[in-house]
Amino acid sequence: MKIGTVTYNLARSWDIPTIIKNCSETGFEGVELRTTHAHGVELTLSKGERETVRKQFADSPVSIAGLGSVYEYHSTDPEEVRRNVEGSKEYIKLAADVGSPGIKVRPNNAPDEVPLAATLEQIGRALREVAQFGSDYGVEVRLEVHGRITCNPPNIRAILDHADHRNLKACWNSNDSDMGPDGTIRQNFNLLKHDIGLVHMTDLANPGYPWRELFSGLRSIGYKGFCLAEVPESAEPLRFMRYYRALWMELCNP
Repeated sequence: MKIGTVTYNLARSWDIPTIIKNCSETGFEGVELRTTHAHGVELTLSKGERETVRKQFADSPVSIAGLGSVYEYHSTDPEEVRRNVEGSKEYIKLAADVGSPGIKVRPNNAPDEVPLAATLEQIGRALREVAQFGSDYGVEVRLEVHGRITCNPPNIRAILDHADHRNLKACWNSNDSDMGPDGTIRQNFNLLKHDIGLVHMTDLANPGYPWRELFSGLRSIGYKGFCLAEVPESAEPLRFMRYYRALWMELCNP
């Protein structure tokens, strides 16, 4: 497994040279560049600017783990869903241009006036199209376990099944809703374990989340991908990152 960070929110104010410097100095191997942050990797970049971003990371020990978008597909307005699908496709092109292996998308809601099963199917159908487009560009699509109602892993499972595309993966998000009544993540992890393409981690010092169980599960499936810190900003970011990496390394050990 490899450790990295999401720019949300630890690195939200860092430009690309700062991201590379801080990650290099603390042993972080990659970064998910979330939209709207100071790194500036957005759809508005020109061809030349995209190549500059690619070269900055290629010439460093830090890689782009992914691009983090906010595209979502639950709206009751078909035109809004279409805008999000087409936006996702443009983001896939951006990812390919800057050397990112994937993009993160999300379910974010389930309208009360629509049966949940219908919304999950709608999201899945939209993501099938997005995943196929990503496949054509060599860019993986990661569905974050996120949103009101949709963050429940059985609902993510339903979306993945409706999409039925091998280029669509789950982004495990380390939510409280991962845990069942017994306080373990066993049942929900098993629902998604064969489709995990990315892991977001929150506070590794939080005793309320079964971190050791999660990492045991990740080892059991042979997960080799990124585990990304999704944590608040820190007044002492380098010190924090070193401590965070030490906790992560301990959890990685059997």
